[in-house]
Amino acid sequence: MTVRLLRRSVRSLVSAWSLAAVLVTGLASALAPGLAHAEVSAADPIDAGMRACLARADRSSTAGQVQCMDDARTAWRAAADAALAQLVAKTPPAQQRRWRASQQKWVAWRDAEDTMLGAAFATSSGSSYQLYEADMRLQPVRDRAQALRGSLATAADKPVRARACSADARCEHVSYDLNRYYRQLYARMPKHARAAVARAQSAWRAYRDATTPLIDERARLDLLGARLATLKRLSETVNNR
Repeated sequence: MTVRLLRRSVRSLVSAWSLAAVLVTGLASALAPGLAHAEVSAADPIDAGMRACLARADRSSTAGQVQCMDDARTAWRAAADAALAQLVAKTPPAQQRRWRASQQKWVAWRDAEDTMLGAAFATSSGSSYQLYEADMRLQPVRDRAQALRGSLATAADKPVRARACSADARCEHVSYDLNRYYRQLYARMPKHARAAVARAQSAWRAYRDATTPLIDERARLDLLGARLATLKRLSETVNNR
């Protein structure tokens, strides 16, 4: 891939792939209020820094572009840790324990997810897929930081308990599609790598279950929609060469 095409691919990746949670199904119009967080915000210093890094001539190679995204991922992880520390400091002891449990489950999921992504992208070749992989490692960390910031901003408000997913048509719809794409991804993965997919999904469910009691229905749709976007993208990427 030429430098020009590579940089064009990265620009598209940053602006378009981060919208995947909105565009992933015909639910976009119904879910947009809950999924709009996925848009890359030009005002955020971390996003702005990544854009500047991606535009640098000395970062125009695939390795350079991946490094820009990895640096942003590290910055978002620090932002998530800072937001969590502030959130815990503002909440009662019982809530503090729940937030720490949520974070523990999130870390376990991210570790399992990174293993799954490595296995999934090992089935594909080409520099563009290296960029997709780097972005897919970045976006969940960014999502977590943004979600924690959102919870911090509303920590003083009276908690709004989410209904059971079975009582929320949007939640049920997204969950159905999510499970469908998970099965599709599992079937497309090489047999030796399917265990990594199952472990990542199990870890994600544990994170979802630990986090749902702490968030409202809109934030739950964010969480589900982001997972749906990931599984859909991977199910369409595995074995592409």
